[in-house]
Amino acid sequence: MAWKSVLKADPTEWLLEPVDPSVRFWALQDLEDKGPDHPEVQEAQDALMASAPVRAILEAQQTEGHWVHREDMYLPKYRATTHSLLILAELGAKRTLAVERGLEHVFEFQRDSGHFLTQLPKTAKGKASVVKDGCCLDANVLYYMAHFGYLEDPRVVRLLDFIVDYHSMEEAGWKCRAFPIDPDSVFPVNCYMGAAKTLRALSMIPPRRRSPEIEAIIEREVENVLENGIYRYLRNPDGTRKDKAGWMRFGFPLFYQSDALEVLETLTRLGVKDDRTDDALRLVLDAQGDDGSWPLKHTFNGKMWADIDVKHQPSKWITLRAMRTLRRYYSE
Repeated sequence: MAWKSVLKADPTEWLLEPVDPSVRFWALQDLEDKGPDHPEVQEAQDALMASAPVRAILEAQQTEGHWVHREDMYLPKYRATTHSLLILAELGAKRTLAVERGLEHVFEFQRDSGHFLTQLPKTAKGKASVVKDGCCLDANVLYYMAHFGYLEDPRVVRLLDFIVDYHSMEEAGWKCRAFPIDPDSVFPVNCYMGAAKTLRALSMIPPRRRSPEIEAIIEREVENVLENGIYRYLRNPDGTRKDKAGWMRFGFPLFYQSDALEVLETLTRLGVKDDRTDDALRLVLDAQGDDGSWPLKHTFNGKMWADIDVKHQPSKWITLRAMRTLRRYYSE
């Protein structure tokens, strides 16, 4: 079928407007099939580096490479180092010297085993930590490392080895001390939102560079997502499934949180087409306005270095995410 036939209206030209070069950068690639070396894509990336959000984030960076606190890569939320690098990657930022300084600072938080903790290690014992309870943090680090071209860095290879090592093939997912708060209220044994973030990060690895172990984890996590209906991993007292309401309100950026649209983006990036995604796809289709746009329903505006879109108003970012997802799924 012609994939645009599922739309109420076609917002492609709106997404390609030069006024928002980050959205244009991704839309040219994901909706127009222009490669990263195409002149229009490169021009858009040059422009986005001077855009208000990217400029605000980079201007807030300290000369040593960090944002806000040198000793804490995570707090304050949405402005600290790891959050800043994550949103830069999602906006399509280039790998510049400033970005590299930020990434090198993040590596100071890596433990010998490969994983990351939020505070700088102060002793050799701290550096040797093998705590296994922060899959969402590791996943987001992996995501922006992939975007900025660090997948072959030995330190990122160690991170991948750690992620592979503590994955549960039997129960799916990765353990987290914060999940579940109430074991009787969820179906997954391990952190479901963290698993969604990790699957997203793993989907950024080109297929030719995925090890058999990573391929197996991706396959298991895809099945886990489908088993849980994407956003139906909560359990009612009578044992029936319950929707995760927050996952039905689409936002950008999401940081450590997730939603049904983000998971669909991941699944379709991996080439998944399965009837068990029908309800989630219907959520996306029903959320489109008659003008072709999707609204922003969840936001961290006021907490980041720069606001992105306006809550309850047509959002280029939600529209871009929905369009790339629907194109992948409904194209022949």
